[in-house]
Amino acid sequence: MERLLVLVRHGQSEWNLKNLFTGWKDPDLTEQGVEEAVKAGKRLKEMGLTFDLAFTSALTRAHHTKAQILEQLGQTGLTSIRDQALNERDYGDLTGLNKDDTRKKWGDEQVHIWRRSYDMPPPGGESLKMTAERVLPYFEAKIMPEVMKGQRVLVTAHGNSLRSLIMKLEGLSPEEILKREVSTGVPIIYRFNEDGSVASIKDLAD
Repeated sequence: MERLLVLVRHGQSEWNLKNLFTGWKDPDLTEQGVEEAVKAGKRLKEMGLTFDLAFTSALTRAHHTKAQILEQLGQTGLTSIRDQALNERDYGDLTGLNKDDTRKKWGDEQVHIWRRSYDMPPPGGESLKMTAERVLPYFEAKIMPEVMKGQRVLVTAHGNSLRSLIMKLEGLSPEEILKREVSTGVPIIYRFNEDGSVASIKDLAD
């Protein structure tokens, strides 16, 4: 029985392109973002992978990425579940601000702490630790049981919600996960042993 989980960060969004803090705001993919999602689908197809179930956040950019991938796989009718538990980290008062302007306003060091510390949230927003506290219970209750039943599961989400999952799956420390880059539109493929431990990891960015 195959126990397969594939994680994909959404393709470039309109706010990624503008260098804005996006969080829970809902811009769509850019043309490049659509191309990244299509490429992800083609790469999975080349590997002979198909899915039994898909999960995505409540945000358009993740949903659109999933749709492009499934179109490449000929699986547009696949059962898909959307849930805000998989949403990007909420950047609070930084949402919608240009990252360069933010550094000018609050200083490089403070913005670096908000972006790259594990447990220091920006004003009104979430830290990575807080993001993990909503992502991981959902993953353990809704997604992992499907994988362990032998379902091949696709998850399209966001840089920080996926970091929360990667941290757990790969046994990384808070310091290690903060250094981990999660490329847009690049699948990370996990296969699991019968006891739920990770048997293999293939990051198509490598």
